[in-house]
Amino acid sequence: MKKKIWIWVAAIVGVLVIASTGSYYFLAKADVKTSGNENVEMGISVQKVSEQELVESILVTGKIVPESEQKVFLEPEKGEISEFKVTENQAIKAGDPLLIYDSSKIENELNKAVRQKDLLQSRGKTEQNQIADITKRVAETKKKLDAQGTAADGAVEGLVTQENVNQILNEKVQLEMQYEGTKSEIASTDDLIKELNSQKKEMTIVSKMDGIIVKINQNVAKTEAGASEPIVHIISSQPYKVIGTMSEFDTVKIQQGQQVIIRPKVYKDREWNGTVESISQFPNEGGGGGEEFGGGPGGGNVTMYPFKVAITDDTTELRQGFHVSLEIKAGSSDKKIAIPHPALMDEAGIKIVYILKDGKLERREVQTGVMNDAYIEVTDGVKPEELIVITPTLEMHDGMEVTSFDEVK
Repeated sequence: MKKKIWIWVAAIVGVLVIASTGSYYFLAKADVKTSGNENVEMGISVQKVSEQELVESILVTGKIVPESEQKVFLEPEKGEISEFKVTENQAIKAGDPLLIYDSSKIENELNKAVRQKDLLQSRGKTEQNQIADITKRVAETKKKLDAQGTAADGAVEGLVTQENVNQILNEKVQLEMQYEGTKSEIASTDDLIKELNSQKKEMTIVSKMDGIIVKINQNVAKTEAGASEPIVHIISSQPYKVIGTMSEFDTVKIQQGQQVIIRPKVYKDREWNGTVESISQFPNEGGGGGEEFGGGPGGGNVTMYPFKVAITDDTTELRQGFHVSLEIKAGSSDKKIAIPHPALMDEAGIKIVYILKDGKLERREVQTGVMNDAYIEVTDGVKPEELIVITPTLEMHDGMEVTSFDEVK
């Protein structure tokens, strides 16, 4: 029994000795490998620094809308509509009449005011003639008075006195005052005529744009507050545009004038060209702070901003309301010195890269600029054609020798 126990003990000790010897052997080999890190024996990948077009494609969706539109609503205070001057699908010009409200009452008042003005002008001409006659009488009377000399209190019958002159002058003043009143009445009547003409003009509703009549609804219910539906709807005949919303993450990348590829969902394999016309500085109504949006970094709440795209190609085959996908080319088409994103390291806020030169690594501090999904611009620190390490590691340092590497084309 004791002999068997000793055999088992010897076997266990032997296994432990073999295991410890193997561990020492592998650790020694590993230590040798580590101690050789002064020369990078494993292969590294490098790539020549080049100039790239840092254009990023940003995908959003939108809807085709007219350049502008005009909706004419019922105005109960103007009374009944007497005539519609247009029909649906009719092409019209700015200033063309759309409909006319019944203006017969205004017409009657206008005709009355015009007749009143004519009468006042006739009366005014008569008063002017009377004033001219009495002015002539004053002159003749003064002439007689000067010719006959001074008469003693009008003692001589038939002689002209200063009292006669004063009496005629008083008559002239009265006529002049009367004429001034007539002129005032003419001016007031003229203002009334202008006001009535303006009211009559407002009874004719005109188009504010060149466009097409989309819809005419002659049976809109009239209420004191008007109507919720337009009685005439016009869309501009100018080329269509695209509107939509984009996330706050996209707005910082997109600028006015950038190229856009427009793909209507109703047409397969067809594209229209366009440009970014505007991006609002303010969030869309109701979406200013809390919409769930999966496209932003990390998801979460993302603010959405309205945008508008001008379609530069012919839009005759497009229709209002078509839904489209848009590919916006963000960034500049000018070529810039750029490196792959993995080549850039961050050391306590300092951006560095490693350049392979004459078999050794050079640590470079760099300044960066714009980027796309694959590359980032380097504004200072590297030059074209230099070999940059694509995947640097923490073990690398300035002056490290490299014995083998792979160059990625």
